Amino acid sequence: MQKGDLIELTIEDYAFEGKGIARIEKESDEEQRSKYVVFVVGAYPGDKVNARLIKVKKSYAEAKCIEVIERSVLRTDAKCKFFGHCGGCNQQDLDYLNQIKFKKLQVENVFKTIGGFDEINIEEIIPSEKIYFYRNKMEFSFSKVRWLTLDEIKSDKTIDRDFALGLHIPRIFDKVLDIDECFLQSEESNKILNFTREFFKNRKTSIYSTKNHKGYLRNLVIRQSQHFDELMVNIVTSEENDELISEYSEKLKIEVPQITTIINNINLKKANVAIGDYEKVFLGEGFINDTIGKYSFRVSANSFFQTNTIQAEHLYNTALDFADLQGDEVVYDLYSGTGTISIFVSEKAKAVYGFENVQSSITDAKQNAELNKIDNVHFYEANLYKTFLPIVNQNNLPKAHTIIIDPPRNGMHKNTVADVLELNPNKIVYVSCNPATQARDVKLLVEGGYKLIKMKPVDMFPHTYHIENVALLVKKKQNDK
Repeated sequence: MQKGDLIELTIEDYAFEGKGIARIEKESDEEQRSKYVVFVVGAYPGDKVNARLIKVKKSYAEAKCIEVIERSVLRTDAKCKFFGHCGGCNQQDLDYLNQIKFKKLQVENVFKTIGGFDEINIEEIIPSEKIYFYRNKMEFSFSKVRWLTLDEIKSDKTIDRDFALGLHIPRIFDKVLDIDECFLQSEESNKILNFTREFFKNRKTSIYSTKNHKGYLRNLVIRQSQHFDELMVNIVTSEENDELISEYSEKLKIEVPQITTIINNINLKKANVAIGDYEKVFLGEGFINDTIGKYSFRVSANSFFQTNTIQAEHLYNTALDFADLQGDEVVYDLYSGTGTISIFVSEKAKAVYGFENVQSSITDAKQNAELNKIDNVHFYEANLYKTFLPIVNQNNLPKAHTIIIDPPRNGMHKNTVADVLELNPNKIVYVSCNPATQARDVKLLVEGGYKLIKMKPVDMFPHTYHIENVALLVKKKQNDK
């Protein structure tokens, strides 16, 4: 087999990151026939497919589904016409009950293969209450290079290839799929998306290019409260143009009256990120409000806030349940962000100390604590990639009974793992959006003297293979294995 070959495969199983597993007969070095594994993107158990090989290794291969010959009973019809092209959803054609079944299996498998755990106590997954229009934030990109689908290429219609506003094609960073409808956020979001495209396109506004670093438009970010009638539009540009953005704001507010604040973030960096070096507010207060449980949070344009607000409450309740706080414990919250977990668990703790790398997040966290009239939560800027122990020692902070950890996708730095082991808390509650890096870190914590008690997945992102997982670890006793 060689890269580029088209082969027929029957999909038998499901693997990490939503890939189907096929096994084919292959002669080993000992001239004995053995099963050779092929991971297939876009295929599900029960499918028979034609797949193009994109990587061939000695022990496995990777392929992409080109054609479904026989359709699995697990499949369903995707709701979105752009499914299969953009990077917003990758499993919309898999029945939702099977999505969550496979997500739970995914967690179990990575803890066995990466973590080396034989026995795992994994509780039932919490499915998402909403499987469409569940996101409170959508980030769209402008591009001078529009990605064309096969239908568009074959079409007789004249298509403007030089202006696109939509979502990036997976693994292709310079082309954007121009979309006019998305089922991830809301109908208002779609109206904003389409108005924005036409407004700037009609004025022949330039688009920023990462190749020559010229052009004006960069991103459109929409944030929407799930519990209040508040809606934010953030237009990210490479420079100021108050006259143009003022006109845009006035006309957009008329088109979508539900909008409560409009912001212009000016990103002076070459990096293609939807975060500005500074911002200007053209309508409203420059932020929106939302709640998780009984707590209120102020969400600014660049602050972190869980993308699925409703599921975030289930996620935090799971973490709180695992921590089993009795009211007299000191809790450390690592990667505390804007303070959502710290504030959520504060009522059950004696004191909570949040540690975060980003100063702007700490500012937001302190404002959120003040907003909720909470005085037993304290936030500190700390380098969680080198060591945060100096901050603990310099401020003479009390010993932590419980440490809650919610790191980014790449997990904990080995230095942070070492710091946690040195602090030696009674309990560790590890919240993760990436079970693979979580399994790696949990293995280190277990080797350092802890026992993995139980886990519970929470589905925050329907129609994707992403899954949040909460794990509880406690200090080993002398008779524990």
